[in-house]
Amino acid sequence: MNESAQERNLDLNLLRVFVVVAETGAVTAAAKRLYLTQPAVSAALKRLAEAVGEPLFVREGRGIALTARGARLLATARPPLQALLAAALDPGTFDAATSSRTIRLGLADAAESWLLPPLLRKLAREAPLMRLVVLPVQFRTVVPLLTSGNLDLAVTVADETPPSLRREELFRGSFICLYDRRHHRFGRRHLALTQQKYLAARHIIVSYNGDLRGVVEDLFGLRREVRLSVASFHNIGAFVARTDLLATVPTIVAARELKRHKWLATAELPFAVPTSPTEALWRASSEDDPAIGFLRSAIRAIAP
Repeated sequence: MNESAQERNLDLNLLRVFVVVAETGAVTAAAKRLYLTQPAVSAALKRLAEAVGEPLFVREGRGIALTARGARLLATARPPLQALLAAALDPGTFDAATSSRTIRLGLADAAESWLLPPLLRKLAREAPLMRLVVLPVQFRTVVPLLTSGNLDLAVTVADETPPSLRREELFRGSFICLYDRRHHRFGRRHLALTQQKYLAARHIIVSYNGDLRGVVEDLFGLRREVRLSVASFHNIGAFVARTDLLATVPTIVAARELKRHKWLATAELPFAVPTSPTEALWRASSEDDPAIGFLRSAIRAIAP
């Protein structure tokens, strides 16, 4: 809109009224279609004519007819208005089979193994052109990454989230102890851990803080002999293998490591660790994004 149009108070809403009046040929019919009163439509036409500087309609019988200036304005204004209305009212279509969207997906390290392989197979079948950019997240980083727009969707354990984020619980998991039954300290029979035995053992922990505190220290205030602290669960089974070290890990991580390392085994913890939910999180502003909705549905179907 140029400066002269602004000075003339040219409200683009007036053009919508003008086009409908021109199409119906009557102020009354236009008012009915626009859900306005007849005086409101007449006032809008008067304002538009004043802004344009020329009459746009003349009386003709019981109705009205466009002037030459009005006909030129209709020919120019109607196509973009129709396109704008169509864009506003059309919900859009999403076809997974042809979508080439790139989704930035944040995953906790414990989620990669159970989620990514089946998710990639599903995408290969149903959305072969869709691409994923996977980034590591954990409960301290997921909120800023989502709210800043660096992630579209995340699967992790989360703390409190702001109202601008949506979250959906996928499943609840508990913790279990992972060990190598070949070591003479454990033997090949099932290991029954008392709290005394557990605390007397040497441990591997996963700490996102880069310290010697894990879930047991944080929840119970107990103190373990920690020999190794790592930043993720990715290779925890390899670190436990052929050692006398214990690792307290989510059950879903333990199941993965038992498949990778045949001599590893699990033992119940000597105290009850509360279950924690693994959740899908996304921005409220993308609630109606069909591509992200498709991926959320796929993840929900895969979750254990």
